[in-house]
Amino acid sequence: MTVSDADFAAVVALLGRTPMGEFTVVVRATDGTPRVIKNAPFMHDGTPMPTRFWLTDKRATHIIGTLEASGAVNQLEAELDDAEIAAVHARYAAERDADIPDSHVGPRPFGGVAGTRHGLKCLHAHYAYHLAGGDDLVGRWVAQRIEVDL
Repeated sequence: MTVSDADFAAVVALLGRTPMGEFTVVVRATDGTPRVIKNAPFMHDGTPMPTRFWLTDKRATHIIGTLEASGAVNQLEAELDDAEIAAVHARYAAERDADIPDSHVGPRPFGGVAGTRHGLKCLHAHYAYHLAGGDDLVGRWVAQRIEVDL
């Protein structure tokens, strides 16, 4: 994974810290600012990185945080079928795992979206996956509620 110096600096500024592993910018705002990054499956020290797609858009991050604080995670878990959520996690994990060489020895990332094994944990990660082209009904649900505010 390669990233330009300008993208690296922009992501550091957006995150407020240096990324813990390699990444690429996969979604940009209309002005070119990174909105979503795709993380390598492992951090620089070899630790598994469960969050494959990371939302760097500060405004969207804030709006989704407000949505989560209002109880949206619990609402969605009550509304959606467990099998539908599990299918999203399985697709996410399969995409991440496809980037891990067969020769890899040692700990591997686990779980689905944001490392979740069951249910929902992070609407930010679901929205990032959706923006990056992932088939994520949770990310679509978030998009329908927040994109009018972006």
